[in-house]
Amino acid sequence: MSVLTNYSDLFLKTFGTTIQLFLFSAIGSLLLGTLLAMLRVSPVPVFRVAGATYVTLLRNTPLTLVFFFFAFAYPLLRIAQLDPFKGAVVALTLYTSAFICEVVRSGINTVPVGQAEAARALGLTFGQTLGDVILPQALRSVVPPLVSTLIALLKNTTVAAGFSVADAGSIAYVLSEDGADMLIGLSWVAFFFVVLVFPLTMVQRALEKRWSVAR
Repeated sequence: MSVLTNYSDLFLKTFGTTIQLFLFSAIGSLLLGTLLAMLRVSPVPVFRVAGATYVTLLRNTPLTLVFFFFAFAYPLLRIAQLDPFKGAVVALTLYTSAFICEVVRSGINTVPVGQAEAARALGLTFGQTLGDVILPQALRSVVPPLVSTLIALLKNTTVAAGFSVADAGSIAYVLSEDGADMLIGLSWVAFFFVVLVFPLTMVQRALEKRWSVAR
């Protein structure tokens, strides 16, 4: 308990940064991942190829390498300056969106083909069919894997600690430098991550109950 009380400011600051990283990255990943899923089921071959290429590339690239790119290679392009926090948000968003895309696409594939055919018969465009008919049904069936992906994103935020972002992953470095009890300190880190995951689990259960799909 002494580790927690002695380093209370450190825990509050770093976990605050972790929560911000997660929220910004989660919103970005959900938006980009859904857009990618729409590209992957698009009737336009170029869009399908572009979406598949992105997903294949990012899913098979270690997250650490994505961080390395934005920490060391991206500044050489001289496009726009990104501080370590913004770079971490972009890296996490680009990486996680590939997994979100596959989750959403799997949900789209569960919607009966007749739904899309009926929408086209009513004169709806491809975008209207996806937005008004397909996606609302698809999202109901992918709540568990979608939340699991977001939980993985929350844990992946600790990678940012190795790239000058003072999030929860950096607590170990501080405790090590001060000679504090690492086992106790990291146990508290693990505990607080469980606390952060708990609301996501509750949201998943609530949505599953509300959007239960009749089998």
